[in-house]
Amino acid sequence: MSPKVILVTGCSNGGIGFYLCERFAEQGCTVYATSRRLETMDGFKHPVEKRAMDVTSDDDVKLVVQSILEEQGKIDIVVNNAGAISVGPLLDVSLDQARKAFETNTYSILRVAQAVVPSMVERKLGLIVNIGSLVGNIPTPWNGLYCAAKAAVRAFTDVLAMECKPFGVKVMLVAPGQVRSNITANQAATLELSSTSIYEPYFDRIYDLLRGGQAKGNMPTDEFARCVVAKVLSPNPPSYMSLGGKSGLFEFFCWLPRWLVLWILGSWMVWEKQHGVTGTADLLDD
Repeated sequence: MSPKVILVTGCSNGGIGFYLCERFAEQGCTVYATSRRLETMDGFKHPVEKRAMDVTSDDDVKLVVQSILEEQGKIDIVVNNAGAISVGPLLDVSLDQARKAFETNTYSILRVAQAVVPSMVERKLGLIVNIGSLVGNIPTPWNGLYCAAKAAVRAFTDVLAMECKPFGVKVMLVAPGQVRSNITANQAATLELSSTSIYEPYFDRIYDLLRGGQAKGNMPTDEFARCVVAKVLSPNPPSYMSLGGKSGLFEFFCWLPRWLVLWILGSWMVWEKQHGVTGTADLLDD
C-alpha cells in the first residue's frame, strides 16, 4: 500500500497544524504542510513538503490542491486546521474583522473541501478533518467572532458528513479545548481596546482569556497532535472527538440547561468583575 497523502492547512511553527504534520510524517505519511508564507513553517524534524497557500484565496487553494493531485495522484486526508482567534467585545469589532474571522476559520473549510472532495469521490475514499473548538459548542464572552465562526464549522462538518457519506468520503470534527499553542500568544502582544470602549474596565478579563491559552494545565500541542493523528489514522476514525484542557468541563456543560451554562460563564468573565463577587472563576481557572 502506498503511503497516505495528507494535506494540512495552517502549519506555522508552534501551532497545532505544525505538530500534526510532524506526527503524520512520523507515521510514514506523505505530508503537505501549508501556510501563507513558507518561512513560517521552518523547523520540521521529519520530511514534510511545504507549500505557500492562503486559505482565503480561491486561486491559491485550487492551484495547491491540483499540484498535489498531479504529484501524488490522490489526497487521502485533509486537515482543515487554519484559523485565527479574534478576542474582543462583539460591540467593538468592525464588520471587516467579522468577515476576516469567517473567511479564515469557516469559509476556508468549504473552499478546501470543494477543491479536494471531487477527487475523493472518484476513488470513493477519503477523510476530511475539520478543527473546530469547544467554544463552537459553548460560547464564551469576549470571544464572540471566534465562537460564531467555530459554531459554523460544526454545522458545516455535520452537513458535509451527511452529504459525503453516499460517496464513501468521511468527515470528522475535532473540538480542541485548551491547547498550549501560539494562537493566543500572538494576539496577546497586540491586544488593545479603544479609549472610548464601554468595555475598557474589563480589559483585564479579556487579557486573562488570551493568557488562558498558555496555562499550566493545558494540553501540550505535541500531545494533542499525537492523540488526533492516532484517531485519524485508525481503521474507523470517529466522527467527533474532543480533547485538551477543560474539554471534560465543557462537554459536561452541554448536558446542563443552556441558561445555567451562560450564567456560569457570564459570572466568571463579566458579572463577577462588575459586582466584586468571587468564586465562579475557581471553576474554570487553574
